[in-house]
Amino acid sequence: MEKELLENKNKQKKPFLFKLGIILLILYPIFWGAAAIVPFTSLPTHIKATIIPVCIVVGEIIFLIGAVFVGKEVVNKYKNKLNPKNWRRKGDSQEHEE
Repeated sequence: MEKELLENKNKQKKPFLFKLGIILLILYPIFWGAAAIVPFTSLPTHIKATIIPVCIVVGEIIFLIGAVFVGKEVVNKYKNKLNPKNWRRKGDSQEHEE
């Protein structure tokens, strides 16, 4: 009985890299959003031209590192949920998860 409880606790606790990967995946759209907002700021043009590609490249690197940490299955799960084609479908998401 005690052995089963210990195994359940170990299964429920997520590793640090998994949590870090989730945080990186959350930061990913923030960098893309920053790249979309920067052109509307009052910064000089040469600074805007530097910030936008840096945000895009850093965002993509963060996404790739986060995807490695959480795994392919988790990335595909969230990618399907964030796809606008699947927003109106209610029953399909449960079928794909099984």
